Amino acid sequence: MTNTLKGLNIPLNRAEGDLEIRVEIDNGIITEAWSAGTMFRGFEGMMRGRGALDGLVVTPRICGICSLTHLTAAVEALEAIAGIAPPDNARRLRNLALMVETIQSDVRQAVLMFMVDFANKEAYHDHPLGEEAQNRYNPLQGRAAIEVIRESKRLLQMVAIIGGQWPHTSFMVPGGVTSIPEISKILQCRIILERFRSWYERSMLGCSIERWQAVRSRNDLDIWLDEKPSHRDSEVGFFIRFARQAGLHAFGKGPARFLSYGNFTLPRETAVTGADGRLLPSGFAAGIEVASFAAAKITEDVSHAWFEQGSKPVHPFDGTTKPYASGQGGKLYSWIKAPRYGGEVVETGPLAEMVIAGNPLFRDLVAQGGPNVLVRELARLVRSAYVLKPMATWINELLDRRQDDFYHAVKHLPDGEGAGMIEAARGALGHWVKIKDEKIAHYQIITPTAWNGSPRDERGVRGAWEEALIGTPINDLENPVEAGHVVRSFDPCLVCAVHCLQKEKKKGALLLGLKQ
Repeated sequence: MTNTLKGLNIPLNRAEGDLEIRVEIDNGIITEAWSAGTMFRGFEGMMRGRGALDGLVVTPRICGICSLTHLTAAVEALEAIAGIAPPDNARRLRNLALMVETIQSDVRQAVLMFMVDFANKEAYHDHPLGEEAQNRYNPLQGRAAIEVIRESKRLLQMVAIIGGQWPHTSFMVPGGVTSIPEISKILQCRIILERFRSWYERSMLGCSIERWQAVRSRNDLDIWLDEKPSHRDSEVGFFIRFARQAGLHAFGKGPARFLSYGNFTLPRETAVTGADGRLLPSGFAAGIEVASFAAAKITEDVSHAWFEQGSKPVHPFDGTTKPYASGQGGKLYSWIKAPRYGGEVVETGPLAEMVIAGNPLFRDLVAQGGPNVLVRELARLVRSAYVLKPMATWINELLDRRQDDFYHAVKHLPDGEGAGMIEAARGALGHWVKIKDEKIAHYQIITPTAWNGSPRDERGVRGAWEEALIGTPINDLENPVEAGHVVRSFDPCLVCAVHCLQKEKKKGALLLGLKQ
């Protein structure tokens, strides 16, 4: 490998262009990284002046993968303004739909987007599990890839039953939901969920959910892995074995600070337990030391983004989204703002949720080895194991309480401001809304990809996956699969591509493109 690279464009498959990662490499190690969101959409500007309820229809169109999460954040912001809480049945239906969307995203991302790189023949031709990875994960051919497409599609039928369609359903409204399924449809949801759980335990975990939840430390994980062939041969077991031999535990650390807004508000009367009124608690963690969450500490920095520059970072209730494209020169390099919590760069997503919720396995893994590619992706692979049982409980409670209310009338939305903050599949999602004269006067959105994929802030501090890329080894400049592993471990929204552009620089440059 030479230190001087000539301009060369090396396209790889799954290519999109909405996110560009530029890195500098010295002696095969990434020494600098810049993350650039290259597509401006401007939903915040679209919302101003529209009717107060229009966010329920418009904002789910932000994303075709997690449209329910945007709908949930939008409706919770309006309920905060109205000062109303939905009835228990509405909570159950909202949570069920949101959980389905998260689960299908997790299994698809893991198998179809992340582990497909294990089937990269050039990168892993001498890996002892390389041939098996190809049999499992080759696109449209691999055994696991086909199974995940089939089973996640079946699971999504629950959203169609609850909300009428997926994606872009609008069944949530301030005060509840638009309707409740008939008993026969709720029973159908239970059958769908039971079938999915059976497949997930058999194929993804290789054991029962109860057995997996007994894994509470790194030592327990090693015991579990060696306990039965079904554990080792499951997708989780295979991932751990392949990733360890590929060294994925040795890079991709990031800021080692975590943020979660908490998720899945509990019905007032339910057998499901949680903390602070939610199944998943909110919080901020430095390493594994968890502190309470304070929404006032959130700010957005535009010092390195293509937006009209302000004097200082501001809270989303005070921020604006006014584009100012200055071209490729200068310090501005992204359409993504730089969200910060208490001025700090944070990581959000399933690993953050596990650490903040006190999951003993992931707290132990982070305490021993810090956050890394392996532990981050493992958290996504097994997150379903912690939500499938509450889902079954809520379905049974719906069957028992089918005649209870599912909507509290909201006749008027007063002037005011409110925030809807939840956990999307990729992490912390927030909508900050102001209503005046029944119209939207202010709308700001911070997505999980903005937290994880932010550019530098006014102090020049890198965003989360910019930082995680530092120190990553690149074994083949024409096939930089390691850099792809790091970025994909954060699950940028609609990850479906990596391509490279090598430019003439003193230390070399590598450009990766992924869809944001």
